[in-house]
Amino acid sequence: MAKINLLPWREEQRKQQLREFAVVLGFVVFLAVVLSFSLKALREKAVDDQKGRNSYIEQRISEMDEDIKAIEELQKRRDELIERMNVIQSLQGNRPTIVHVFEQFAASLPDGVYYSSIKQSGDKFEVEGYAESNNRIANMMRSLDASPWFKNPQLRKVVADGERFSFALTLDLERPASVTFVDMEAEAADSSKSGKKSKDKSAKK
Repeated sequence: MAKINLLPWREEQRKQQLREFAVVLGFVVFLAVVLSFSLKALREKAVDDQKGRNSYIEQRISEMDEDIKAIEELQKRRDELIERMNVIQSLQGNRPTIVHVFEQFAASLPDGVYYSSIKQSGDKFEVEGYAESNNRIANMMRSLDASPWFKNPQLRKVVADGERFSFALTLDLERPASVTFVDMEAEAADSSKSGKKSKDKSAKK
């Protein structure tokens, strides 16, 4: 005799399928939530890492800015020191030069001529004085022109003033190429020593 199942097996099968679908759907939802949180956490971690890198870069930039300011300050001080050294060297170089210049002025001065004013502007001199005659002025101009320390002597005026003549001239300084700074310093030192010796001798007398 055949057995007939009169129970609602299709309904049970449908319920079973719904339960399995719910389980699968729940698992998928859970997996989606976990994946979403994981992606969010990764994204936040990446943002935090980038912020950390940005903060480190900003800190390094700030340190480099401070180093640059310090370097600029040192460069400024270096330039100031170089400028001071140049001024000192210029003064030291001009000191023996002035000695030679006045020696040349004295050596080029013939009898019957004397200077009343000598003005210097850079390497240019303006000289005024008096002479007993025009010939003596001409001799002075030849002496100045022959001096290795002067160039371009130009007589600006000659005016008769009673029994004498007043004159004005200009000339330029020319340092001889053969004379070095060391030579000028040595000569200045020698002249200073000789001056001290003469003073000591006069004091002893």
